[in-house]
Amino acid sequence: MESTSALNRRELRGYLQRIGDRWPVRSALLGGARVADEYGAPPQRERGPEYVVVLVSEAFDGVPWLERVYQAGSLWDSLEMGAPADIHCYTPAEFGRKRNSMPAVREAAEHGVDLLEESRS
Repeated sequence: MESTSALNRRELRGYLQRIGDRWPVRSALLGGARVADEYGAPPQRERGPEYVVVLVSEAFDGVPWLERVYQAGSLWDSLEMGAPADIHCYTPAEFGRKRNSMPAVREAAEHGVDLLEESRS
């Protein structure tokens, strides 16, 4: 079994900066298998996506969903992070609905890393 290293927090801060240069972000959450690994999840499990990024911004209002996801995804450095990410970009209202209807979004919101909080510390 391949061992996973700790999250690349330097690159995560860089990603958050690149995102913030385009959109004022209200919330930036990181979930996925690598976060679960860091929190001690057992290796014998269905991993799902390695990273799930949930970005919430009022500035997404009026921007087509695919365009948001494409732009935010193009700023993610898969090589530096060791894996691609499933990117979710929502307005606050959309996030409220998706948090209830999408397990990956709910998991990131409830058990993920708050990237904005980490960037302040």
